[in-house]
Amino acid sequence: MYLSVPPPGPGATAWSPETVTSDPYNAQTPAAALVPRLTPADALFVRSHFDVPDLPADRWRLRIDGAVGTPYSIGYDELTALPHREVDVVMECAGNGRTRMTPPAPGLAWGERAVGCARFEGVPFQSLVERAGLDPTTVEFVFTGADSGMVHGRRTTFARSLPRTLALHPDTLLATRLDGAPLTPAHGAPVRLVVPGRFAVADVKWLTGARAVTEPFEGVFQTEEYMYVDSDGRTEGPVGELLVKSLITAPEPDEDLRRGQETEVRGHAWSGGGVAVRRVEVRAVHEDEPGEPETGWQDAELDRPSGPYVWTDWSFRWTPRTPGRYRILARATDAEGAVQPTRAPWNARGYGCNAVAVADVVVV
Repeated sequence: MYLSVPPPGPGATAWSPETVTSDPYNAQTPAAALVPRLTPADALFVRSHFDVPDLPADRWRLRIDGAVGTPYSIGYDELTALPHREVDVVMECAGNGRTRMTPPAPGLAWGERAVGCARFEGVPFQSLVERAGLDPTTVEFVFTGADSGMVHGRRTTFARSLPRTLALHPDTLLATRLDGAPLTPAHGAPVRLVVPGRFAVADVKWLTGARAVTEPFEGVFQTEEYMYVDSDGRTEGPVGELLVKSLITAPEPDEDLRRGQETEVRGHAWSGGGVAVRRVEVRAVHEDEPGEPETGWQDAELDRPSGPYVWTDWSFRWTPRTPGRYRILARATDAEGAVQPTRAPWNARGYGCNAVAVADVVVV
C-alpha cells in the first residue's frame, strides 16, 4: 500500500518545494527557504525513488538482526520512549547541481537546491545495537526501507549500508522528528535514518530493517546506483561524505544592483564528515574582464557555526564601480585543505558536483 504525495497546488507559496518530478515526487528547496540558517521542514527538498509507503506509526516496527546475539524488533512507542538527542545537519542529495555538469549527466535534473540544513530529533542507533549484542566480526549494517519498485528490470527494496564505526556513531540517529514536529510521509515517517556529514542517500527513509553483516553489502543502491563512474565506465566507489561546497543566497540571480552602492553578498558553506569550513572567498567578474580563475579572490567573513554538521554562514561587502553584467563567484576551503574546484570533475552519474557557487547580476 502506498500514499500519494501530490506536488504543491495553486496555494503554493515561496516556501513550497519546487517540483522536479511528480511520479515519484521529487522537489527542490525554494530559494527563499535557503536564506535562514535552518531550512523549514515544509520547504526542505524531497528525494524519492519509489512511491511513498503507507506506514502508520502504530503499525511500524524495526527489525534488528543479522550478526547479533539477540535479534529483536521494536515498535514506535517503545522507540520514542528512549533517550533522544537533536542534531542539526546539512542534508544534500548526491545529484545536487547535476545540471551544471558538462556534458549533461543522466539523472534527476537538480539545480543547486536539492539541499538544506535541518534539525532532526531521534534515538542514537547505537543504543539499540547494545541491546542486541553485536558480533565482533560485523563490518557493516544494512538499513532497509519500506519503499520498493522496479530497478534494472527487477523488484528492488531500497537499502544502503554503513560501515560499523559510522553506524554506531552517537550522532547516527533513528529520527522521528524534523524541525520540532513528527516526520511527514514525504520525509520518511514514521522513522528514518539520519547520518550527519554524508550525502542524503545514506539517510534511509521509512526504515524497517537494520541487519549486521560480516561481509560488505552489494545491493543495487550500494554497488550499481549511487556509484561514481568515470567516462570509460569504470566505477570509483559509492558516494559517501559530503564534499566542500558553498551556496550564494544573496543577491538573487539577475538582481539589479546600483553602481557605487555597497551590496552584501551572503551564503552558506559546508563540508563532509564533520570537517569545518575554514575559508570562503568571493570574486566578482565583469562581463568585459578576462576572468582569470585564480585572481581577484577576497576573503568573506565567516560566522561561527552552531554545530559540527551545519553549514557556515558567510558574508562579503562588495561595491561595484562599473555598470554591466557581473558573475559573482564563491568558493569554500575546509579545515583539511579541500577547495571547491572551478569546474567539478565530470562523472557519468552527475554526482558530487561541487563547483564554485555562481550568481549572475546586473549593475545599473
